Amino acid sequence: MKNAPRIKASAGAPPSKKRILIVDDHAIMRDGLTEVLNREPDLEVCGQAGDAFVALELAASAKPDLAVVDINIGGKNGLELIKDFHVQHPQIAILALSAHDETLYAERVLRAGGSGYVMKSEGSGRLVAAVRQVLAGEIAVSAKVSAKVLSLVAGKRTDISPVERLTDRELEIFQLIGHGRDTTGIAVQLHISPKTVEAHRVHIREKLQIATHNGLISFAARWIEAQGTM
Repeated sequence: MKNAPRIKASAGAPPSKKRILIVDDHAIMRDGLTEVLNREPDLEVCGQAGDAFVALELAASAKPDLAVVDINIGGKNGLELIKDFHVQHPQIAILALSAHDETLYAERVLRAGGSGYVMKSEGSGRLVAAVRQVLAGEIAVSAKVSAKVLSLVAGKRTDISPVERLTDRELEIFQLIGHGRDTTGIAVQLHISPKTVEAHRVHIREKLQIATHNGLISFAARWIEAQGTM
């Protein structure tokens, strides 16, 4: 009797790669991030978006596991986009990547529904590590931000700056003022009424303790310059 043929053991299918959507309004940055992430054996970029509206469309069609979102993007503030992602596509993890100071924005990102924050000044290794942390269900922020958040939760932090006290919408308008936008321009960009913009201006001045309209413009412009995000 002939020996029965041997059945070769299957090596099994390779593990599927995690799909990532890049949202940034600079094409060079998108391409650079894509190159970095596609080099990883377990990651692949499934789409790029230069504005919020395209990002939401791709979130539905490309079905990413994670979106890397810049805070400053076309069509909508990055924080508002993160909130939209969180509501419309709660299965997609969010990692914010920005040139802005993490001490001002990281906590806002977490409140909006994001799971991590990486500054653009950090190396690609930090980005990849943060991507894997968020995909694993962890929070990816620096030790400095982590300590700050814990202090806020415990009610022990007393060094909160006036700008940090602004709401997300007030901060967005404050930034636009610093970039030289007038009330009409801000209203058009944010799809709100000029009256609403003026109301926010009043609240911003009260929180920053600035007496005049021109004083607010000057302060906002200096703040933007100091942030290095002109």
